[in-house]
Amino acid sequence: MIGTLRKTLERGGMVAAALLFMSVAAPGGMAAAAEPLAGLYDNVSRYSAADYTASSWAAFSSARDSLTQRGGDDATTREKLQRAADGLVMVRGLKSLVADYKTRPAGKYTSDSWVPFAKALANADGVAADASATASEVAAAKTALTTAAGNLVAADEGTFQTITNDVFWNDTSGNPIYSQGGGVFKFGDTYYWYGVHYTGAELYRANPTRKYDGDVTFVSIPVYSSKDLVNWKFENRVATRSTSLASGATLGQAGWVGRLGVSYNENTGKYVLVVQAYLPAMGGDGVLFLRGDSPTDTFDYAYFQTQVVNSPTTGTGDQTVFTDEDGKDYLIFSNREGRSRAFVAKLRESDSLRVEPAVQIGYNSAGREGNAMFKLDGKYYHAASDLHGWNTSVTHVIESTTSNIQGAYTGEYTLAGTEMDYSHVTQTGFFVTVKGTKQNTVIYAGDRWADFAWNGIGYNQWMPVTKTGARPQFHSVSQWQFNATTGEWRVGPANNYALNPNFQADRIIVSQVQGWTNFRESGPTSLVTNVDGGANGSRFALRIGATQSYAGGVRQQITVPAGVYRLSAFARTTGSLSAAQVTITDAGGSSRTLNIPASSGWTRRELAEIPVSAGTATITIRAASGNGYLFVDDLGLVRTSGDTPPGQRYEAETASTVATVSFESTGVWTTWATKTVTVPLNAGGNTIRVDPTTTAGLPNIDYLDVGATAG
Repeated sequence: MIGTLRKTLERGGMVAAALLFMSVAAPGGMAAAAEPLAGLYDNVSRYSAADYTASSWAAFSSARDSLTQRGGDDATTREKLQRAADGLVMVRGLKSLVADYKTRPAGKYTSDSWVPFAKALANADGVAADASATASEVAAAKTALTTAAGNLVAADEGTFQTITNDVFWNDTSGNPIYSQGGGVFKFGDTYYWYGVHYTGAELYRANPTRKYDGDVTFVSIPVYSSKDLVNWKFENRVATRSTSLASGATLGQAGWVGRLGVSYNENTGKYVLVVQAYLPAMGGDGVLFLRGDSPTDTFDYAYFQTQVVNSPTTGTGDQTVFTDEDGKDYLIFSNREGRSRAFVAKLRESDSLRVEPAVQIGYNSAGREGNAMFKLDGKYYHAASDLHGWNTSVTHVIESTTSNIQGAYTGEYTLAGTEMDYSHVTQTGFFVTVKGTKQNTVIYAGDRWADFAWNGIGYNQWMPVTKTGARPQFHSVSQWQFNATTGEWRVGPANNYALNPNFQADRIIVSQVQGWTNFRESGPTSLVTNVDGGANGSRFALRIGATQSYAGGVRQQITVPAGVYRLSAFARTTGSLSAAQVTITDAGGSSRTLNIPASSGWTRRELAEIPVSAGTATITIRAASGNGYLFVDDLGLVRTSGDTPPGQRYEAETASTVATVSFESTGVWTTWATKTVTVPLNAGGNTIRVDPTTTAGLPNIDYLDVGATAG
């Protein structure tokens, strides 16, 4: 017999009964004899009577002892034992929640929200201590406490915490966060992040300068907790390779464990983890249901569903769990083969252990994956990526046209802001909606895994989504700050305003890099490509050049706030270049140029103290040569100060110099005119010289104003 008492205790009905009658295949394919009844309880010491109400544990213990002492080991005896186990009432999860919520200080919350919470906490504490509490009473107390905790309102304004993308994230203990293809769910006043840990994640983090294709061996499903969605504490591995399933299988035998989400079921008081899995011993592809008694509990097998009604295939394509504002939970997924159909299916309300018949809400013959959903201003948005195996992609969206999540949806369009850099070089992962005291903010959580194939640093990339006009807007930021209390966000001080600065192109070589526009001044038609072998071991870099005379490059237009910026890039050259430069031109037409000297190896170049006015700025990367190439990678445009430097007046009496500019006649000596010219200036000292270019000499000059061009 393979199974444990815990599986018997926490499951009722036919699933648990099947475990009691289960036999395993012996070597050679012969069935092994059923384990003696007494052997079922060899590891009963793993469980404590304190995990259950005293009366239910006493009844179970009595029945167990009576049945085992009789020495019988038949179907009737086992059925009686199962009924006794089904009568157990677990309070372990409720006790852990009560203990946690007792640590909340009343002064931290508004009195209006604290009063109902304190009442629910006192009631839950009483139920947890009640020796004869029923299962429904325990579930009701847990639900009431979770609801009241979720409605707590902070008495202060909260603080802004910094989210930095393009790096590997650690938990609060400094250990790596391994959480791919999962979701963040708020239970009570706490966010819980569930995902999958693969061996390839460890390898890639240790050395992100090479590919690890196909290394998706399942390790575990960790859970982390957070109050601010930025600082994450590791709590537990809710499932591991040793997690027991039906038919004697374990999760470690799965051919695939992937996208997942968690539902809290108000009727049972259980937390149900819904996982995409391929389990050959249990029928192949399907949706695996694991169940726990608290958000951080060790989850156990509950059910495996191979077919969702109305889906043309067994199993699912990519999937996520979406919880609506009314508490109802849905599985968002595509069909496994082809993935052309987008579905919304409700999880069974009674226990969340089945996926009910699915409703198709979208179709695209090319296929979509990374299926996820968010809700904003009363509309549902289904988001997905291109179908190409964890590669990065623009985000494709369809939106509801009614208030029904399973109703009609629009045709597909590209989520604005994702087209410049493949959704910040990610694939759609999941969304988190934060309802703050001042505003609601949707967080896009993107996967940057690309099958562990060298497509940018860091696995998890989170960006804010807001409503701009009639449609949502994705904000591709490398660093931003978020206040989980108020729901407000702002761009971080180290944000890189350049988009697709590493010239990614979904693991292929292209002649038109996403987010950049090619331009040609002379020479052959094709001057631009991205090439393998970027700076610091990265996958790609920009290359401009040809084997014959040419001039040209790429440019990008972005929107920036006013301030002082630092422009930087890694660059190298081959051959002889007559021009190699990166230029930033602001909305007022003022330009500064970073000239790149010849260098056979990757070298970081920088131009600081660049005043930039607010509005549309243009970044231009240009090269010219007869037979050479310019390579650029890891481009950076970071605002170092929020204020543009004030202008300074230099009187002619003390001036020593200026740049070349023409002066037209003003007609008479007493008529003065102002002449404006835009010139690049370097940080530090600059020489400005006025020299006549004709024998007529110079005009009369009174003063020179130097400053940033107004936007």
